[in-house]
Amino acid sequence: MSLKLQKRLAASLLGCGKKRVWMDPNETNELSMANSRFNIRKLIKDGLIIRKAVTMHSRSRVRKNLEAKRKGRHMGTGKRKGTREARMPTKVLWMRRQRVLRRLLRKYRQQKKIDKQLYHFLYRHAKGNVYKNKRVLLEAIHAKKTEKMKEKALQEQSEARKEKARLAKEKKLQKKADAARTEEEGGWQQQKKR
Repeated sequence: MSLKLQKRLAASLLGCGKKRVWMDPNETNELSMANSRFNIRKLIKDGLIIRKAVTMHSRSRVRKNLEAKRKGRHMGTGKRKGTREARMPTKVLWMRRQRVLRRLLRKYRQQKKIDKQLYHFLYRHAKGNVYKNKRVLLEAIHAKKTEKMKEKALQEQSEARKEKARLAKEKKLQKKADAARTEEEGGWQQQKKR
């Protein structure tokens, strides 16, 4: 006994495919009598026609395989299809590196850890492929800062030395002038006595 019509109507009413419609095999006579949507609705309500659950499509094996791939399994030469450049373009690696370095430089400039001149110097060097990663750039920043501080200290020392020399010179000149004045005054007094 064909229940093609009943299956089609049930699928339409249940809102699923004909594959998911289950009909009670013990009640074929009653099912074959139902030739309208109204009758099919009644059978669904009575539980003679049921919508089956979706068949399971497990991803457990996929997850297990991906976890192994993260460790580097199944990634040997026999499993590779594209060239090295196609699998991971050097341009993408370059862009990632530049973005990391430039982000760090921007952050340091905002925090006033580096001034705009040093920022510009490091930015141009980063573009010129001088720093291969963040660690190298940080080392370069620290080196530049210490160098700058040393220069500043030396400049201050030299300025202090110059100032000291200038004061000493002034003092010496003052002393000379005082000595000359006292000598002149002494000369005048001798002339007055005469």
